[in-house]
Amino acid sequence: MTEDSKHIAETTFNPIASKAERYEKGASIRKKIPLEKHQEWNSFKNRKDPVDILIQTSEGRVESLLPIRYRRMMESPFAFYRGAAAVMAADLAHTPVSGINLQLCGDCHLMNFGGFATPERKLVFDINDFDETFPGPWEWDVKRLAASFVIAGRWRKFSSKNCKEFAWKVADSYKRHMLDYSKLSALQIWYADIDLAELIELGGDKEFKEFDQKRIKKASEYTAHEKEFAKMTYFDGARARIKDDPPLIFHPNGELEKQVAKEGEIIHNRYLESLSEEKQILLSRYMLHDIVIKVVGVGSVGTLCGISLLMSATGEPIFLQFKEARKSVLEGNVKIKGKYSHQGERIVMGQKLMQSASDMFLGWTDDSKNKYFYIRQLRDAKVKPVLEVMKPKNMAEYAKACGWALARAHARSGDPSVISGYIGDTDEFADAVSEFSVLYANQNELDYNKMLDAIKKGKLPISTEI
Repeated sequence: MTEDSKHIAETTFNPIASKAERYEKGASIRKKIPLEKHQEWNSFKNRKDPVDILIQTSEGRVESLLPIRYRRMMESPFAFYRGAAAVMAADLAHTPVSGINLQLCGDCHLMNFGGFATPERKLVFDINDFDETFPGPWEWDVKRLAASFVIAGRWRKFSSKNCKEFAWKVADSYKRHMLDYSKLSALQIWYADIDLAELIELGGDKEFKEFDQKRIKKASEYTAHEKEFAKMTYFDGARARIKDDPPLIFHPNGELEKQVAKEGEIIHNRYLESLSEEKQILLSRYMLHDIVIKVVGVGSVGTLCGISLLMSATGEPIFLQFKEARKSVLEGNVKIKGKYSHQGERIVMGQKLMQSASDMFLGWTDDSKNKYFYIRQLRDAKVKPVLEVMKPKNMAEYAKACGWALARAHARSGDPSVISGYIGDTDEFADAVSEFSVLYANQNELDYNKMLDAIKKGKLPISTEI
């Protein structure tokens, strides 16, 4: 936090004040921390080496999987950015903030958004990764998201003008939709969601619209557990088993095998206790058949993640994904004390607070050695962004969609009137965020090159898996 923003008190929702009064409160904060301050990024004295941060965040991970983590991160500056949330969190702590805090995603990059099915089987567009969720300055999510578009745009070889425009679209969309949410009641905001089919209809590219509509149709027809069962399993006698597909899906061996064998039932039973009674009754119809380790997204590689297979007496499967829950990278970089000592509970409650609809089986658990986890369905009609086929106009539309989804998520735990008052009705905020995003994309490239140098020197191990 900079000297300019230290005097700004944390701003929380005031239910007594009118919307107009709260809007003016935001406008008064803008006079103390002008919007143009958010364009600032300069590497600072005693900035911690990004390679050292990566090594630090690898402590406690499954050592044999770390070479996969670094191999994935070396693919491009964008892949590095996805795995380096801790680096940016440490950097954002040295940028100006308004003092308006709310629940953050914490790792708010463009690949952590997408479509998925609600428990009512409606397809919505929303944030879908909350491993780093924690209270903090709302600007941090906006800046990480906007910078991710510049970095991804460069990866796609789009022009500098296009890349900066993507970041601008993120911030402008956030501003416009936050203003819309500021006019709604708290209950109306809570009910709000973004219909995926309607969102795609807003797109101007007919060819890309048809591509996405086919993906939605496929996702809506997709019965995840049945198809996954046919593809991923075999029977060992009466017991269903998940097929190994190393190095990304495998049954644990050695000490890890002993740990899973000893802790599997404990972890599963504690997970059930975190669910509401009706979900406990539903899952009581199923028995745990198998557990495997699964290597997941760039930022989580090396953490203990996997799949558990549950079967009913009549042979219907449910696949649950468990992910190790570690301390948020934001903790230690914000002057806010976390509410939850259980890291799995932190993630689940943050997700429920920010998402328009969360997975019906979302819950938390731990083992006997105080290792924390959260659990959800393996897949549920997910529609992920396909950057490889996007043209600049598609990327710009996607930037607007992500800015909208982030505004909706922030409006649930923050005060949209105060935030809208702070941003105002000009382009200053979008201009500042787009400037910051370009500067931080440059920093990210420097950090990426430092990682490549560390790999060449043998400081970071890499695998042959790509």
